[in-house]
Amino acid sequence: MVRPLVPDRLRAAVVPVALAGMVACAGFALGRIFDGVLLPRLVLGAAAGSVLLSALTRRLPAWSAGPLSVAGLVGYALVAVRVSASAAGIPGDLAALAVDAARNALPRMLTALIPVEARPDTVLAPVVAAWLAGLAGAELAVRGRRILLGYAAPTACYAGALYVVGPNAAPAWWPTVAFAGLAALGLAAHPRRGGTGGAAHAERPRTPLAAEGGGTGDGAGAGLRLRAAANATGVAATTALAVLLGAVVAARVDATPVDPRRHVVVPRLDALDENPMARLSGWALNPDQHLFDAVVDRDTRMRLAVLTDYDGVTWRVDATYRGAGRALPPSAEVPGGDQATGAPPTGGGASGRVTQRVTIAELSGHLLPAAATPRRIEGVRVAYDVATGTLARPQALTPGVSYQVVSEHASPDPNLLPAADVPSGSGVAHLLHLPAGVPEEIERLARQLAEGNAGAYQRAAAIEAFLAEHYRFAADAPSGHAYPNLGFFLFGPRHAGGQRGTSEQFAAAFAVLARSVGLPTRVVVGFQVRAGAPRVAGRDALAWPEVLFTGLGWVPFQPLPASDGEPRPVEEDFRPRPQPSAPAPSAVPTVAVSLPPASGAASAPATAADRGGAALPVLVASVLAVLLLAAAGFVVAVPLLRRAQRRRRLDRGPPAARVAGAWLEVADALRLAGRPAGAHLAATEVAAHAAEVAGETRARRDRLRLAAPPLDDLAVVVNAAVFGPAPPGEPDAGRARAQAVAYIDELRSRQRWWRRLLWTLHPGPLRRRR
Repeated sequence: MVRPLVPDRLRAAVVPVALAGMVACAGFALGRIFDGVLLPRLVLGAAAGSVLLSALTRRLPAWSAGPLSVAGLVGYALVAVRVSASAAGIPGDLAALAVDAARNALPRMLTALIPVEARPDTVLAPVVAAWLAGLAGAELAVRGRRILLGYAAPTACYAGALYVVGPNAAPAWWPTVAFAGLAALGLAAHPRRGGTGGAAHAERPRTPLAAEGGGTGDGAGAGLRLRAAANATGVAATTALAVLLGAVVAARVDATPVDPRRHVVVPRLDALDENPMARLSGWALNPDQHLFDAVVDRDTRMRLAVLTDYDGVTWRVDATYRGAGRALPPSAEVPGGDQATGAPPTGGGASGRVTQRVTIAELSGHLLPAAATPRRIEGVRVAYDVATGTLARPQALTPGVSYQVVSEHASPDPNLLPAADVPSGSGVAHLLHLPAGVPEEIERLARQLAEGNAGAYQRAAAIEAFLAEHYRFAADAPSGHAYPNLGFFLFGPRHAGGQRGTSEQFAAAFAVLARSVGLPTRVVVGFQVRAGAPRVAGRDALAWPEVLFTGLGWVPFQPLPASDGEPRPVEEDFRPRPQPSAPAPSAVPTVAVSLPPASGAASAPATAADRGGAALPVLVASVLAVLLLAAAGFVVAVPLLRRAQRRRRLDRGPPAARVAGAWLEVADALRLAGRPAGAHLAATEVAAHAAEVAGETRARRDRLRLAAPPLDDLAVVVNAAVFGPAPPGEPDAGRARAQAVAYIDELRSRQRWWRRLLWTLHPGPLRRRR
């Protein structure tokens, strides 16, 4: 008898190894969304343990495999819980940790932020699935000698790992190749039932015909023919499926996988944490209330919540808090930037790390104070909102809870703020939304503050200065930031309690005014923390607004007044002053004078009546003459004055003054055309608006009009004149004059005849304030 090249014992050991390796590949595929290599190692141990236990009990009765494997699973699961808890720094009793992990394994794994930290509640489900897949595969392939059927459980485990990962990691090329190679190796090494030699050959009873050496009979031939037909049918079916489904499968190679996390509803905050601004007035009335202790290495502001949604009554937190590990992902706080990767602002500026050690005292709720933007947290299990970079604790805060946070603090470059713009589009629509019902006085105040401030930062700074100069901080002011509350805060009489409030009213009023003039704004509630003074009390709580600038991120503003300043009455700068009424005539005694009667006194009344009748036509004629002369003077004087004004603007003075004059001429032309540019628009936006106005203006029917001359160069010169390091020169002034004159002449020629006439005689450009 010829010995086989590979011993049967070695061939029999290949199948269990292949099964354990296939299950381990599922752990490596799932480990792509986990932080570190602990999860793949635990899955590898579960796969090896279950397959090895099943192989060792192969000689025992089949009914004993289940109980023994379950006992092994319980023991290994407790080991995995203890190891993962120690690696994550989670204290607690082993039984309590295991019960909590078993109760919350699947929800927490599907709601945790990526990269997922290997914790008891995130590793228990993969470990149990790997053990069961290894057990099922080994029982079918090793004990039952049905290797293809035994591959079903590892394949389902691998497919489940890919589904859980979804689109959150790169394609699993090498785990997939290793999975297929191990499966092929197991099939090649598996001893066949009809093979020669070995245990498989010895266990198979030989037929009497074969024992007698009589060759194959009719039964054996029929069996061979039936097997050949079955094989041919299988090959044909496989070929047909490949032809029919090959194109469909190939087309799905580049498709984005489904993310199972979108089917899981993340728990939301309760009412106490959704609107933390309502708690500011209570903290202001209890300034000595001990909220928490914070040891910081420098003065900083610690955020509690970020509020972006306003319904006209309350500002609310719109956040999705997902379970996170100690290492926190980058925050995507810059809409319009790379939200998928959480790219930081690109505007430069100072940055650094801030370390905080916090111990909770009387602060309640679920939200955890931390400086912006936290990157690592130790000592407590947290949930994290990537959009705002804020933290929450799944359990309610209790006195004594302690944790340490390391935050990345970034400040925008102040030199870039004056020329900064704000983003637009659907990504920031919710940051500009104001519900219906904004009081007319608030809208009018917003328009007044935006006049003369074309830049976004200038508008925000004007709102900040107005609130700081005209209103008083009062700790006992009533809570509330609905439209009626803000209206009373902004315009209520001082003697009745108006024009005073806490940081709640200052921040909410700034946000509403800023959104009214097109600035994406949010409100932040937090605390002012000082180095060397760890005790944080109610007096340290405050709210402040933040405005989003393109490339710079969120920039905070401080509309609170100075503590030693006396606010100026709002009526001096906003409400129109009443027109002074004419004083009532004083009662002056009339002096009676007696004159001797003149001759002909009897005919005096008749003479006076005759003079009155003759004077009426003269008076009417004089009034008409004066009106005609005034109209003639108006028709002659206004064009002359307008022409002199244009020469003064465009041809006299230094180049900077002539550039400004060209810009004023364009603004007057847009007003005369009935389409003025908004005061809050930047120079480039005004140029785009002017092009749109010229394009929409109806041309004369007997002429074919080309596009109106653009104002792009004029806008560039104006921006350079306002924000540039050097004043414009003579070429800049000449280019600005040429573009302005060409555009104005073309825009005027496109108007109807009556508007062109009104264009010439309109006195608006002469009397409009600059």
